[in-house]
Amino acid sequence: MTQIRNIAIIAHVDHGKTTLIDALLKQCGTFRDNQQVAERVMDSNDLEKERGITILAKCTAVNWGDVRVNIVDTPGHADFGGEVERILSMVDGVILLTDAAEGPMPQTKFVLSKALAQGLRPIVVINKVDRPDARAEEVVNEVFDLFAALGASDEQLDFPILYASGRSGWCDEELHGKRENLHPMLDLVLRHVSAPKVDKDAPFRMLVTLLEADPFLGRILTGRVVSGSASVNMAVKALNLKGEQVDAGRLTKLQTFSGVQRVMAEKVEAGDIVCIAGMNTASVADTICDISVSEPVPATPIDPPTMAITISVNDSPFAGTEGKKVTSRMIRERLFAEAETNVAITVKETEAGDAFEVGGRGELQLGVLIETMRREGFELSVSRPRVLFRRDEATGEMTEPMEEVVVDVDEEYSGVVVEKISTRKGVMTDMRPSGGGKQRITFLAPSRGLIGYQSEFLTDTRGTGILNRIYHSHGAYKGEIGGRRNGALISTDKGDAVAYAIFNLQDRGVMFIKPQDKVYAGMIVGEHTRDNDLEINVLKGKQLTNIRASGTDEAIRLVPPRILTLEDMISYIEEDELVEVTPLSLRLRKKELDANERKKISREKKKSA
Repeated sequence: MTQIRNIAIIAHVDHGKTTLIDALLKQCGTFRDNQQVAERVMDSNDLEKERGITILAKCTAVNWGDVRVNIVDTPGHADFGGEVERILSMVDGVILLTDAAEGPMPQTKFVLSKALAQGLRPIVVINKVDRPDARAEEVVNEVFDLFAALGASDEQLDFPILYASGRSGWCDEELHGKRENLHPMLDLVLRHVSAPKVDKDAPFRMLVTLLEADPFLGRILTGRVVSGSASVNMAVKALNLKGEQVDAGRLTKLQTFSGVQRVMAEKVEAGDIVCIAGMNTASVADTICDISVSEPVPATPIDPPTMAITISVNDSPFAGTEGKKVTSRMIRERLFAEAETNVAITVKETEAGDAFEVGGRGELQLGVLIETMRREGFELSVSRPRVLFRRDEATGEMTEPMEEVVVDVDEEYSGVVVEKISTRKGVMTDMRPSGGGKQRITFLAPSRGLIGYQSEFLTDTRGTGILNRIYHSHGAYKGEIGGRRNGALISTDKGDAVAYAIFNLQDRGVMFIKPQDKVYAGMIVGEHTRDNDLEINVLKGKQLTNIRASGTDEAIRLVPPRILTLEDMISYIEEDELVEVTPLSLRLRKKELDANERKKISREKKKSA
């Protein structure tokens, strides 16, 4: 029986987890010398490659001597924290990766708190120590302070430290050591991380932590074998957290990991991370076990969603012209399939049955889901995100999600950032210089106030600021928070936008469209300079006459339009607006396209107020 070590690599977004795993795989002989290997090989789907972030947790394995080391690459963004919590129950140790210049960031704190709560003893790796602005020794002290602040035990506080450069493929126990390869990291894993503590003679039990669909094998469940062993064609059942049987079947396929590939196995044993096929309804957090077992394996409860959006059928004048999947039935099937595999997402049907309320951890997670559906050919309408309130059981008071916001800005912009977050009911909890003329400011702010702030923040800091946010807790309701300051520029007609019309309307505000873009009545084509909505005609061409005189024809010079991403649009819209999502286009629109109806609704609101 091969010896096994199970570890997860946890870190903040962009601190170099996936690049480090690339180097580990290469140095352990996973790839042939002449094999073509993609950069960040673990980021396998298109969205991960484009954005440079890990969205889905993935497993790999390397052999070091006679030990198989199963490595799990986890998402760094808190919006995908549902993945992180489950993954940590599969492993016996974690490597905490921290950038040598940025130091511990909010997501570092999030993933570390989860690891410490499970009793894991992390190995700390200070990555990118070859950066010109690296401050490795200070970062080690900051990491120690973070461990202490999170209530780490004496054993956890006595963590080993490695200094590394994942991109260059080396690490060392000394800051200015030999810097040859990543062998010291693998040797340390074998010494510091214990082998899985399992009972090999007990009946087979396995806790499911990941679920995916395979076109050939059907539902594939990934998890760690907690006890016993299993072989192909063995009869098993599935128990939920309450111990109720939810499924039964035979293990048609067993797979283990070798490098980035899965390999077929005839038998799997306790302690290994494996994939199984053959179950019809078993899901994440269920226990797959021998027929004789009656007690499920305890699983970590998942933090509930903090934000929700409403997804409905696209009913704009251009509906059905770009996408193939346009009906509510198709949207319903896709959303419920997502909720089954992604436990951090919840889906509820509205009473009318024509729209779906989708709950998640934040705008990024919801945006990734919508972007994935868009690429699959769906057309949707998406509402403004709203936070999910809770009633405190002890006091009966309404509470709302609060987030810890860490901002890195140049000193000259710190004043405007503090002022803007204060108007959104945020409270500053810490402010300190972070070197290089920058300030690191920490706030506690309601999630409601942060919706739509990211683009404003980038404008205020001239694109130089970095903003990170993470769910902190539910706190007392903070009262009314003002929405968007500027009104919308709304098209009055349907057709193709004309350069001449846009040129004459530029002083009215910032445009979101360019000439020849298709527009319709009720579509938002720009942001007004004032706080009221303004209806404009972007289809009006130049009146042509047969009289020409030099000097009267002014050259048309257009200001480039503001290009909004999907997440920008979702957080930009107000209550009476929607984002129209199709495979080819993203458009902003009013819920009520008819101008007279909008005026009528506005008058009724004023009367009732």
